[in-house]
Amino acid sequence: AGPSHTNGATIHMASADGVTVGFDNHATSSDEGGDDRIYEAGNNESSTPLLKKKASVDQSPRDPKFYSTILEVEAAIVGGVYPDRIVQGSSGSYFCRNPQGDILGVFKPKNEEPYGHLNPKWTKWMHRTCCPCCFGRSCLIPNQGYMSEAGASIVDLNLKLNVVPKTKVVKLASPTFYYSKFDRARTSAARSASEHFPDSLGRHLRQGLPPKVGSFQLFVKGYKDASIVLRRLDLNSMLPESRKALQLQFEALTVLDYVIRNTDRGNDNWLIRHEKSADSEEVLVAAIDNGLAFPFKHPDNWRTYPFHWTWLPLAKVPYSDETANKVLPLLDDDDFVEELVDQLFVLFSQDKGFSHTLFNRQMSVMRGQILNLKHALKNRLSPYDLVQLPTATLEPAASEAQTRRRYRQTITKRIPCFKSC
Repeated sequence: AGPSHTNGATIHMASADGVTVGFDNHATSSDEGGDDRIYEAGNNESSTPLLKKKASVDQSPRDPKFYSTILEVEAAIVGGVYPDRIVQGSSGSYFCRNPQGDILGVFKPKNEEPYGHLNPKWTKWMHRTCCPCCFGRSCLIPNQGYMSEAGASIVDLNLKLNVVPKTKVVKLASPTFYYSKFDRARTSAARSASEHFPDSLGRHLRQGLPPKVGSFQLFVKGYKDASIVLRRLDLNSMLPESRKALQLQFEALTVLDYVIRNTDRGNDNWLIRHEKSADSEEVLVAAIDNGLAFPFKHPDNWRTYPFHWTWLPLAKVPYSDETANKVLPLLDDDDFVEELVDQLFVLFSQDKGFSHTLFNRQMSVMRGQILNLKHALKNRLSPYDLVQLPTATLEPAASEAQTRRRYRQTITKRIPCFKSC
């Protein structure tokens, strides 16, 4: 779906209805030898070349619940219940509330990201100003975190993982957001002109602060940082069905992180809700903070950006039949990944700085991750074993048959200096 405007909020809803990702590849030849191999997708008459055309954009919102949440946030802002800036983190992010003051979601504006020119956190400003050579992550496209957040939600929806709270790209304006002095002065001047000349000049001036584009993620209640819950949680004392539920959701988290190659998955940015009574126990997992994912190359500079869940006992357990049977049929459908790529293209191309070349490289990394994930699931490896596999990219290769997709696999040779951070 595409942009839908209402009361100053623009909701960009990238359609992700009932679509899944994957492809069935087998090695056919090696054109250059060494680490390059050619993979060919299964012969499917309905197959189409990657990004043959831009997917159509539906202009109507497909998620009434999410849409109504944005309307509640707007109503709260109009009524003086403004978003609160979150102290933690390296960028400007805000708890958004309804008119009654209840938290409904987290909004992360694009221009307040670590790379953004309006980042309100002075530590990142000092880092960027004094140590520009060490700032940022060389494998990520700068200032694309809000797209990564929404993209992770699309992947979660298509793979039916159900661990990412619904996230979409929207536009919101609030006086508590971090604006430049020029924007605030312009708004003040426009308000003054409207008050003094309401029938002439004031009629032609835009009122209010300019809306900010960013990601909006629905708020999940009752959850705590995984690092806190896991320290006090005794897995051996849990009910068998609850421990199984935790393991399955943890596996879903690892599948998501691996596919999108999340470079910032510490145990403090995924959540667990654990509620226990005399005769019942509930465990739920939520994957938040997905803004540093979808790299255009594997980390190969200073840091590896490992998945910190790798060192948990849960990661040493082989993937279950339930996870394999749910995910593998999707990955074995060679049209699935192309449909997912099209959805991500529709989403990412909304950004003004969108680069078709870099997007193709992002998708090459994702295809390589999917190839490794398929191997791990088929052989019932553990998440720990999965991350030990050699990283690779799958880039589209020339194909004589128009109905068959061929990819060149390249194994990553360059290893970062520091492997544990």
